[in-house]
This record gives sequence, C-alpha cells and structure tokens, in this order.
Amino acid sequence: MTVQKDIYKTSRVLYIFEALVEYLSSLLLTGTFIAKVSTTLGVSDSLTGIITAFTSLGCGFELFSLFVSRKNGVKKPVIISGLINELLFVFIYVVPLVPLNKNLKIAIFVFCMLGGNILLKVFNSPKISWFMELVDDAKRGIFTSFKQMISLGVGVVFSMAMGYVSDTLANSGNMRGSFLVCAVTLFFLMVIHFCTYIFSKEKPCDTALATAPVKNRLSLLIKNKAFLRAVLVCVLYNVANYISVSFYGTYQLKELGFTLFYSQIVHGVYCLVRICFEPYWGKYADKYSFAKMFCLCMLICGISFGVNIFTVRENGHVMYMLYTVLHAVATAGINSALMNIILDVVPHELRSDALAIKNTAYGFAGFFTTLAASPFVAFIQSRGNSLFGATVYAQQILSLVTFVMMIGLSIYIKKSIIDNSRLKG
Repeated sequence: MTVQKDIYKTSRVLYIFEALVEYLSSLLLTGTFIAKVSTTLGVSDSLTGIITAFTSLGCGFELFSLFVSRKNGVKKPVIISGLINELLFVFIYVVPLVPLNKNLKIAIFVFCMLGGNILLKVFNSPKISWFMELVDDAKRGIFTSFKQMISLGVGVVFSMAMGYVSDTLANSGNMRGSFLVCAVTLFFLMVIHFCTYIFSKEKPCDTALATAPVKNRLSLLIKNKAFLRAVLVCVLYNVANYISVSFYGTYQLKELGFTLFYSQIVHGVYCLVRICFEPYWGKYADKYSFAKMFCLCMLICGISFGVNIFTVRENGHVMYMLYTVLHAVATAGINSALMNIILDVVPHELRSDALAIKNTAYGFAGFFTTLAASPFVAFIQSRGNSLFGATVYAQQILSLVTFVMMIGLSIYIKKSIIDNSRLKG
C-alpha cells in the first residue's frame, strides 16, 4: 500500500511564514512607530485619532470580500491586493523623506494608511480560507497555536530591535535615517510576503456552492443557527473585552503609577506566557473541541478581569501582573477559538464568507463599545475617582462588568454550543 504524498506540506510551512511577516509589518504600522510619522508630518492629534479609529473600523470592509470571485480561486486577487496594500504601507515611511508641501504629505499619509488597511481587510477572509483549507481539520488547533507562537516570539524580538534602532537614530538627530530603516524593512517584508504567496498551493474549489450568488451564500449562513450562535459569542466576547482593555493603558500609567519600563516588563511577561500556553491549548482543542477550549478560556479570562476589580495603586504591581498572567493564559486559546469555532460550523465553501461576517460584527462591536464606555470613564475621573462617596477607579468598575459578562459567556457556550453539539452527535 503506497502512502499518498502530502503536496500541501510546504504550503503550510509557507503559511506560518506568511502570518509571521504580516504580523511583523503590522508592528511598524501601529503604536509609537506610526505616531512618530504623524508627529513629524504635523498631523494633529485629533486627525491621528480619526485615522486610528478608521483602521479599527476597517473590518467593515471585510464584507466586500463576499463579492470576490472564487471561480478561479482567490490566490491571484490576494497576491495583487497584497502587493498594492504593502506598497502603500512602505510609502507611509517614504512620505516624510520627500520634498513636498506639508498638506500634500499629510494627504498622501492619510491615503496610504486608509487605502492600505481597506485592501488588507477586503482580502483577509479569502486569504485565511485559502490557507486554512490546506490544514487537516483534526490538527487545526495545534497548527494555529504553533503559527501564533512563532509570530509572538519573533515579534517581541523584532519590535524591541526596531524600536532600539529607530530611537537611536532619532535621538542622534537622524530622523530621516529612522524612517528609511522602517521603509526598507517593510519593503523587505513585502518581498518575503510575496514569495510565500507565489510558492503556496491552493486547493481547487469549483463546487456550485463556492461560486453561487452572494445572496444564496448569505441565506445559507443566516439559516445556520450554529453559525449565528458562534458569531454571537465572538461579538459578546469582544464587547466584554473592550469595555475594560481599551482603558488599561492609561490605567497602568496614571492610576497605578507604572513606569514605562515596568509596563514593558508586563507586556513581555504577557507574550512569554502566551507562547508557553499556545501549544497546550492547541492540543486541547484538537482533542476535545474548540468550543470546550473557548468555554474554559473564557472562564479563566473572566477571573483575570475579576482580579482587577481589586487592583489599586497600593497593590498594582502585583495584582496587575497576576491579571496579565491569567489573561495571557486565556487569550492563548481564545485567539485561536475566535476563528476556529466559525470554521467548525460552516461548509468549507462558505468559510471565507463566514469569517468576513464574523470579523465585521466583531470589529464594530469592539469599536463602538469603547466609544460607549469612554463617557463613563471621563465621568468617574471628573469626580476625582469617586463613586457614591467611595474611592474607586473607573477601570475597577469596568473590570467588574467584564468579569460578569465573561463568566456568563462561559456558561452560555457550555449550554448553547457544547451541549447542543452533543445532542446532535
């Protein structure tokens, strides 16, 4: 008996590299890296905030992926869009180097940021569906966890190295050199990204369902109760998460009095713990199911936020670190579950559409939750961190809300998804 050769093995390895270079590129397009560009160009804080908010809302453009033709596969359009969007990201760091009018520079910067993110989102779901089709369903858990583990580990070293080089050049008065290094690095990552696409194979998918009209595919997904329950869980998780996490950055620096150095230590511990637990949760999901893993991780995540109900300046260094460790343990599984519980409940031909719908709802939920919670935080802070006569931080109250929601979600997953799948089984 001859063993059939696995022709997609190399492509799966390339997918790990594809995810890695995409993650490394994203690190240079967020946080302090992109803030340096906007500050140098003279972009106002308000406009920078709008741009940042728009990139968060870019998930809404994932719905356009429903109209991407699958007739001849998605590899070609994904490659073309990837090249364009990454060139736009490279130009972000080139703009400060060219002798143009200030307003024109700002306009190009805004166009590159928004245009690049729109293209990235539109073709995100087809790309994920393409590569995940190459992975054995029985090994999706360990594969996803290993992929994320590699990205996290290399990402920590990469961001520290790029931050050091960029800061060293900027502090010596060579801001142009700092931007040039980032531009060249992004271009180099783009070339590697292009190669991972080119040399990866795509499984043929010429079924009638894959090429059916959008309204027919949407109708099938809307009638799929298991899919709707999975989307609901993902959305509610993001609501619960964003209620608190969006305000933890200032919480560390202001209310808890952390130094920037200690905050970096906290982030480093978070990444290390996630790397350690990624393979454990991957094996757990493959053995028991992503729903069971999601349920358990949600419970741990809820407990982590419960810790911050009692976190104040006096015990902040210890309690917030405890929250960080527990949260890292939970998110090591949750990040994988958010995609894979969707893939579990829809036909292979509808995976791209299902992910697009989930990601759109998921992203909007997080963004508008932050907007809704912001006035409450401002209200508590305007009263000198006092509520009903008691000294309390806004983040403590928000942590309580998140704690209750996540414990409730854990119970819901158990009753509505796990128990339902048992009855059907």
